[in-house]
Amino acid sequence: MAYVDAEIASQPDCWREAAELAGVVQGDLPRPGERVAVVGCGTSWFMAMAYAARREQAGQGETDAFQASEFPAGRRYDRLIAITRSGTTTEVLELLAALRGRTPTTVIVGDPASPVVELATATVAMPFADERSVVQTRFATTALALLRAHLGDPVAALAADAEVAVRSPLPIDPATIEQATFLGRGWTVGLAQEAALKCREAATFWAEAYPAMDYRHGPISVAAPGRLVWAFGELPDGLPEDVAATGAAFVHSRTHGWRTVLGSWSAGRTPVDPMADLILAQRFAVSLATSRGLDPDAPRHLSRSVVLT
Repeated sequence: MAYVDAEIASQPDCWREAAELAGVVQGDLPRPGERVAVVGCGTSWFMAMAYAARREQAGQGETDAFQASEFPAGRRYDRLIAITRSGTTTEVLELLAALRGRTPTTVIVGDPASPVVELATATVAMPFADERSVVQTRFATTALALLRAHLGDPVAALAADAEVAVRSPLPIDPATIEQATFLGRGWTVGLAQEAALKCREAATFWAEAYPAMDYRHGPISVAAPGRLVWAFGELPDGLPEDVAATGAAFVHSRTHGWRTVLGSWSAGRTPVDPMADLILAQRFAVSLATSRGLDPDAPRHLSRSVVLT
């Protein structure tokens, strides 16, 4: 078993611990009405996207997400949140150094001894969610669970959904798929981007991600038999039918109690948070890697942290 498998399976417990931590560190997290920027790189950036959209949806205030190297230096925010597992990523360190003394910053980090701690105004350390893996899974989702708990989302119920997701059969056999497209709406666009990244990282697999409403404005042209469209959260009207017409498999990971109907994987009866369904996509990516004869613990061309000289 790859050690990434064990890290994926540990997410329900990590999310519960993050929910408890959120109550302890609430003074270091955004207050309602603050104008907030959230930054990260790679997976952390996609979690920033999800949180930013979810915070605005919750009516907590204007929230923007940026890749750390693309933060607009001329803008002013009440607070910046940086998500970084290692705390050594060059772009995050450079941004926090540039903002020091100008903008209050909070870093969410796996390693409390990392150099990023010295640059941030406040630190939320989550060593319980740190990972051995190059491919991020539990740290990123635990950071999002922490931030969502701070928004008042029911993370205990979400962790219960996650318990089901780590045990359930995959919705489709990865060996039968040659390409995948992940879709989301609102805050789940970040989840879709992350699911596609997991497939690229772990399995060197052709995977894309788009906002679900934009999918029919061009990207649907690659859908075909042997390919997969996987949607998180709410569906645009008519999308399942349009995908079915292409011959592609369709997965709507909105609810558990799954069943296969006319080649698509569709809803059962119990509502499930899309973040728990991201666990299924993580497991799908790892299974893709093994079905292709690859080691998901040793992804090609990747390192655990990008440190530039």
